[in-house]
Amino acid sequence: MNLEPQHHTTSKFRRNLVIALGILWMLVPAYLGILLLTEIGPVGDWLRSQPNGKFFIFVGIFAITTGFGLLPPYAQAILGGWVFGAEYGTIAVMCGLLGGATIGFFFARIISGASIIGLIDRNPRGRVIRTALVESNQHRTFFLILLLRLPPNSPFAIANLAMGAAGVRALPFLAGTGIGMLPRTFFICGTAATAAATGAHDLQELLAKQGWGWIAVGVGCLLVALFAIRMVSIRALKRAGLMVPPPAA
Repeated sequence: MNLEPQHHTTSKFRRNLVIALGILWMLVPAYLGILLLTEIGPVGDWLRSQPNGKFFIFVGIFAITTGFGLLPPYAQAILGGWVFGAEYGTIAVMCGLLGGATIGFFFARIISGASIIGLIDRNPRGRVIRTALVESNQHRTFFLILLLRLPPNSPFAIANLAMGAAGVRALPFLAGTGIGMLPRTFFICGTAATAAATGAHDLQELLAKQGWGWIAVGVGCLLVALFAIRMVSIRALKRAGLMVPPPAA
């Protein structure tokens, strides 16, 4: 009995499923993230009304929604800083990030099997990155994932999907994710905590009370910090050989 056609059909289905998830995880988090920020006042009030379990509720929702590509980390990091403050908020967000990364990573591995590896290897740049992440020793893999996670524009859910499907090892993936995303998480939570300290109930009231000037200064400082992190990570990725130019046509 020839099982090759059935295997090909299953592999193609898995590959298409991963591609469809990738498209959804690019579109859905952006929309729901904006929606969360517009409702940060009521959501923050609801969290504060759970005095005995708000930390675990926040971490659990954060992990599930980021793990399954529903909400972006940046919006929930703002919520964490808004509700918990800079230090406690950073701890809560990092716990949620690691939980979400774990869920997304193993979910991608289960649904993709080995189907996506061939698709990645068709692209020369993708093949270079996958080879470096999968075939290096664990210390180098950890360092490379840390660098890939540092840039503030690094998509969280898509990275979980790609690394899980590509066969990256779990331990360096989670360690690199945690340390790589810590700097931007701290800056975002600190900025949100400073905004909440004004007494504003939500972002709309913050804007009305403080005006565009105060908002522009705060956002400008945050962007400068995130840009500096991005430049450091890109320079390190180039030295590591992962920022290879696209091949000539």
